[in-house]
Amino acid sequence: MLSTNEQMHIIQSGGANIVPEAALKEKLDRKVPLRIKLGVDPTAPDLHLGHAVPLRKLRQLQDMGHQVVLLIGNGTALIGDPSGRNSTRPPLTAEQVTENAQTYVDQAFKILDKDKTELVWNGDWLSIMSLPDILKVAAQFTVARILERDDFSNRYKNQQTISLHEFLYPIMQAYDSVQIRADIEIGGNDQLFNLLAGRELMEKLGMEPQVCLTLPLLEGTDGVQKMSKSYGNYIGITDEPSDMFGKVMSIPDDLMERYFYLASTCAVEETESIVAGLKDGSLHPNEIKRQLAKNIVTAYHNEVAAEQAEADFDRVFKNREMPEEIEDVSLELTCGEDGMVYVPAILIELGFASSTGEARRLIDGGGVKAAGVALKPKEYNVVPDRLSGQVVQVGKRKYARIVS
Repeated sequence: MLSTNEQMHIIQSGGANIVPEAALKEKLDRKVPLRIKLGVDPTAPDLHLGHAVPLRKLRQLQDMGHQVVLLIGNGTALIGDPSGRNSTRPPLTAEQVTENAQTYVDQAFKILDKDKTELVWNGDWLSIMSLPDILKVAAQFTVARILERDDFSNRYKNQQTISLHEFLYPIMQAYDSVQIRADIEIGGNDQLFNLLAGRELMEKLGMEPQVCLTLPLLEGTDGVQKMSKSYGNYIGITDEPSDMFGKVMSIPDDLMERYFYLASTCAVEETESIVAGLKDGSLHPNEIKRQLAKNIVTAYHNEVAAEQAEADFDRVFKNREMPEEIEDVSLELTCGEDGMVYVPAILIELGFASSTGEARRLIDGGGVKAAGVALKPKEYNVVPDRLSGQVVQVGKRKYARIVS
């Protein structure tokens, strides 16, 4: 096992914060595997690179010989995590939780070593707690303490609704740490309150408290907002290789350091060398970004797919050619009374736009081509021959051949 200082260096890489740092050093000095907890509520079935940041840190700890405990919150998901919300979050049904959880686990094991991961479900203990059990745990916290959470505090000050069951969320998440006897709990910077609640509860129940390890949120491809599907700036870990490669190549240069630390499989020493080379000008940003894109594609697909994705990228962006492989999509081209096909509806069916408004904006901005010719602004209706058997292109990465 690596020395305490070597492990601390790896753990803190990428901007991780440790609370309290001295306690972690003390645990590492014992030279025994620590139990590392990551609790996730399966509220959405698909993961992106932002979701994968704590999983990447878990893998580093796993490779150092520690025991990773991946906790699926099928119990707490029924309460609904209020984090960052200004209104009560509707709880998921048990069926939704089960479906999302299985997809999450499958994707998480693209990163974690399955054979070295302990998978637990907090519904196993939360669902059998009696009322006296719940009251005993809840009695360890005061209302004033719970209202220290920013989202609760802001909603209370603004006279916005807070349902009583929401107070149970951080309490039950804290109880999870007691159940699995966590040495460290990992979460985003926005989860520090919940992690500290776990530490507090363990201490009050006479246990050695966990150390809280928080990680920064990863910005999306726009370089501004945190990665999110709602912002349209995400890189999904199930994205096709060429799409994933192109999205990584689109991030601002000043985000490369962050992506190497938080999203790549590169060792910390290698990342530090790359960052130094970028800063002193000895490494070219474009070449390094290609290296980053290939690393990420390889991590979620394979090396062959990464090489092909780079070739596709060059074909489209450097040589201005179409990709070699374009999906054939069978669509019925329904015509209106004027004999024309409404293109925004086609873009939605292809999955190239999420709404009519977005589709219209894409057309108006010159971002939609049919048979290699861009549609003009406001050209929302075209004759069927413009689409039937032709390649429809949106932006520089989305292609489909319509088979009608």
